[in-house]
Amino acid sequence: MSVMKNRVVLRWLVPVTAGVAVIGGGAAVGTFAAGADPALPPRSAAQLLEDLRTSRLDGLSGTVVQRADLGLPPIAALAGRATGSDLAGLVSGTHTLRVWYGGEDRQRLALVDTLGEQDILRNGRDVWTWNSRENTATHRVLPADAPDRATVPATPADAADRALEAIDPTTAVTVGRTATVAGRDAYELVLTPRDKASLVHQVRIALDAKEHVPLRLQVLADGQDEPAFQVAFTQVDFRTPEADQFRFNPPPGVKVTEATEGERPGPAGKRFDRKDAEKPDVRTVGTGWTTVVVAKIGDAAPGGDAKPGAKPGADAPDAQMLAGVLGDLPKVSGDWGSGRLLSGKLFSVLLTDDGRVIAGLVTPERLYQAAKG
Repeated sequence: MSVMKNRVVLRWLVPVTAGVAVIGGGAAVGTFAAGADPALPPRSAAQLLEDLRTSRLDGLSGTVVQRADLGLPPIAALAGRATGSDLAGLVSGTHTLRVWYGGEDRQRLALVDTLGEQDILRNGRDVWTWNSRENTATHRVLPADAPDRATVPATPADAADRALEAIDPTTAVTVGRTATVAGRDAYELVLTPRDKASLVHQVRIALDAKEHVPLRLQVLADGQDEPAFQVAFTQVDFRTPEADQFRFNPPPGVKVTEATEGERPGPAGKRFDRKDAEKPDVRTVGTGWTTVVVAKIGDAAPGGDAKPGAKPGADAPDAQMLAGVLGDLPKVSGDWGSGRLLSGKLFSVLLTDDGRVIAGLVTPERLYQAAKG
């Protein structure tokens, strides 16, 4: 596959001739990389982006470590427990994953912790999820027109693909220092949003000097020296894995759930109807790094004050705990209305009292503007 799938990026970033300083009316392409260890031939930002566009990845396997320090309350872990998915908790803490890629329709991810393992496998149109802790599995058959994009984004390449989608003329693109990642030489491509309303200071993508595949992605928050989010290979092998790696053999005693048409597999054998995940009233405000999502979710925002005499559901203690955490968020108000604010290093979420969720990688002030508009 081509590592960089979003062709819109090229309109802004790939120059017609080498050495172009300004592209698309504003996206600046930086100078050649300065000398650093390891010593690599100089490459411009435009050349590195072209390397990404033309690279081909037939297969790989490796170990990925993801670290997130977003400055948030323990909402992510609670959300994971409420839905039965440890994968939902990947937005906080440190996690180690094993990944295998054997083509557009063969992928596998294994999240391993001290209490067990969760796997997601795609082999052709068959997708399996497995939870070793509960010894449950869900099987789904993808429709014939299913997209080729990875079933679960987990590698630096997946993260880089999404970061590149946010690029517009307000992004400065430069070359950073060379580096060694997972024992391999790499160039560093640096994306810097120009809009000060963005909480993202920089996105740094380390590209394998030979294979041109992202080996590491770091996201730095405004005013921070250490990455608020990082996903990186600690070991990588670019040989195509054996076909057996993508075949799921249910272990003895496993409870298997077949997801029917219109459903998607849920963790721990749970099923979710597709219509339950629909968002009928969602719009976006702005573009690029400062895009704000506005969703109407009901007549009252989550985490609001409970009605007198209300009793928590006995069958959903973690969901009630999550609601309690949301209810403890600071109250905010203005000419846009009132609500509660969740703010982290990289993003802000506004839960309005009239039942809207407004979120983005932006300052709270930008959310208030969207709420008023």
